[in-house]
Amino acid sequence: MANWDESADFVIVGSGGGSMVAALAVADAGKRPLILEKTDKIGGSTAMSGGVFWIPNHPLQARDGVADSDEKGRTYLDAAVGDLGPATSRARKDMFLKQGPRLFDYLEAKGMPFVRCDGWSDYHDDLPGGMAEGRSLAVEPFNVKELPGEWASKLRRGLSALPVRGVEGRQLMLLKRTFSGKVAALKLGMRIIKAKIQGRELVGAGTAIQGRMLQMAVRQNIDIRINSGVSELIEDNGRITGVVTQKNGKPWRVEAREGVLINAGGFSHNEAMRKQYGPQPSSVAWTNANPGDTGEMIQVAKAHGAALDFMDGAVWILTSTPPSGERYIHVLDIPKPHCILVNQKGQRYTNEAQSYMANGQALYANGDVPVWAIIESRHRDRYPWSFNAGKTPQSWFDSGYMKSSETIEGLAEQINVPPANLKATIERFNGFARKGIDEDFGRGSKAYDLVFADPTHGPNPGLGAFEKPPYFAVAIYPGDVGTFGGILTDEFARVLKEDGSVLQGLYATGNSTASVMGKTYPGAGASISPAFIFGWVAARHALGQAPN
Repeated sequence: MANWDESADFVIVGSGGGSMVAALAVADAGKRPLILEKTDKIGGSTAMSGGVFWIPNHPLQARDGVADSDEKGRTYLDAAVGDLGPATSRARKDMFLKQGPRLFDYLEAKGMPFVRCDGWSDYHDDLPGGMAEGRSLAVEPFNVKELPGEWASKLRRGLSALPVRGVEGRQLMLLKRTFSGKVAALKLGMRIIKAKIQGRELVGAGTAIQGRMLQMAVRQNIDIRINSGVSELIEDNGRITGVVTQKNGKPWRVEAREGVLINAGGFSHNEAMRKQYGPQPSSVAWTNANPGDTGEMIQVAKAHGAALDFMDGAVWILTSTPPSGERYIHVLDIPKPHCILVNQKGQRYTNEAQSYMANGQALYANGDVPVWAIIESRHRDRYPWSFNAGKTPQSWFDSGYMKSSETIEGLAEQINVPPANLKATIERFNGFARKGIDEDFGRGSKAYDLVFADPTHGPNPGLGAFEKPPYFAVAIYPGDVGTFGGILTDEFARVLKEDGSVLQGLYATGNSTASVMGKTYPGAGASISPAFIFGWVAARHALGQAPN
């Protein structure tokens, strides 16, 4: 088809981590990639994330003497994920497992300074192949001022600007309780002061990952365009041959000689798609996902025959909505002692210390939205609440965001749950806390349950009784950091049609796709690592360098 305004070898829609690594692979081969980002910021969901990769058998484990293997990782994925169809096929799982360590080597050789997250357990470490030591990786903080020209201002920033390193985040939450928490706070403070003196601007987590990926891309002269959304895929004789974007406010047709990669995120910010596909109730008001996650590329691919799967999934994060208008997330504070979750009957319904994904699924399975976090005074005295340390703001009480009472029955009345039920729930839980054994849901019985607990508290670091008033309650919603279903792809990240055939010329990765992890989150970084791995695989396959 003629009448192209421009040509590139590989056109990449979206600028998340999988896009960046795909572009690097294309540039390494002497070809021309083009990244088209519809928003005014570069980095996608990766830049906003906690900045963790989950890669079984990665090289830092062997360097630290931690025993892992592809086979052990496969055993764990089989147990945790299972076989839910093409997205979780043996071929896709094997590609993920084989290419993960190779991706590590590739990025490390380009300057990515990985840090092993020692002790950040797999989320289902009690399953065969699970590891209490964890398989997660973070990266060192990044100096944004190393980016030349205007690139620093174009980098999307994450939820926290703190240049936290590795597992320091969970240590900082125990600042008032542990020596390691105090040391982590001292190191962070010194790091910030030193950077300020030296004129550096350090960022951590996902912003540090994408800052470095952007730096690598700029060094290789990769063409990255902001405010350049894709409205159409161009198909010729059953093959995707290009895209329609915009330039100077007008449609701009770009030929993609070797293929197109969709890595444009999910649909967290698309109210209509959430209502069509996801569990209810739902709301864009509860999401912390990338603002660009509006789902249109999933719809565009579907219009060309792409199959979809797992559209009811998301990376659920228990969320509350304070008067500031922010969305507070509670991964680190609900697993601490002296905090439980109850439904609208005033009853516990799950293990509060399980993974955020499992907690979101349990919330929906319970049937009540919202549920309530019930908090005892010692929790407020000892730990932050969604990174907010110090005295509880009066605005939380004045707005009704946080309820307070000197009695459990009084608290129950404020949140409209049966007082007798809540009192009975608390009394039963207090018995578990004193014994150190949760007989109802097993909280604290596996390694991951204790990752964000308080090691100074006993007999179970995650179970704390409700004995010291006042008591508090906060409404908790099924928030998310991205949807987890979308376009169906094969082991080479090629888009599949409903009949199982390949839609030639079109690839996809990241939250635009049905995840290889199915409806499970095996460990910290289980969305970032597949996005990178299958973006990397897609680019090499498109160039005839198919990995095996």
